[in-house]
Amino acid sequence: MARNIIAIVDDLFFASKIRGTAEQLGVSVSFPRTIESAISAVAQEPPSLFICDLNSQRINPIEFAQAMKANDQARQIQLLGFFSHLQTDLQRAAQQAGFDRVIPRSAFAKSLPQILSGTE
Repeated sequence: MARNIIAIVDDLFFASKIRGTAEQLGVSVSFPRTIESAISAVAQEPPSLFICDLNSQRINPIEFAQAMKANDQARQIQLLGFFSHLQTDLQRAAQQAGFDRVIPRSAFAKSLPQILSGTE
């Protein structure tokens, strides 16, 4: 069964990088534009992983984490957030909101193939 990932990323550079890497690995990735559409996607086909850009302007990442952790189907799915290494307050807020893992943007980019394939 192929991995399925939901990515909350509105930065076109990172969305393109995620999409391209996912295609190379045979991983399915979707980019919902609202929290409601992410919850709907979980109901249709639960993902292996949630990825969220903590600097997303379209979806509030803190509200996203809280909604996913409050949802019975989504609660057990790992939630990974990435951020600019200078934003330590955002890192702490994300961890408190329920992100399982919060890593700097540079580490995310470097480890993307392993993250998407589930080998990291």
